Amino acid sequence: MDTDEKTAPAGRSGAVPCCCTEKTKQRTEREYRDLVNRLSRIEGQIRGIRGMLENDAYCIDIIRQVTAATAALGSFTKVILAEHIRSCVLDDVKAGKDETLDELVETLEKLMR
Repeated sequence: MDTDEKTAPAGRSGAVPCCCTEKTKQRTEREYRDLVNRLSRIEGQIRGIRGMLENDAYCIDIIRQVTAATAALGSFTKVILAEHIRSCVLDDVKAGKDETLDELVETLEKLMR
């Protein structure tokens, strides 16, 4: 198994249940690193927008940056969703846990509002 494909250490954020569910998701080191890098870039964009506001930047320039940050967050969501379908949903359906499909449909409905 390639180093990048090993499961991330259990002590990392993936091992502790989220505040809204008891479920967890073990991610590979590569997947974890890629997701954290995406979030770090988004955080940088948000800090940049705040700086623009503090420096009285032109409204349209701020809106352009907000649009870029929104698109980046949307892309992050798509990556998480795709991985969820390929792993969690597929595994649960194979195990006969069809309620996972209901959860997925509910989530997709919320995303499409």
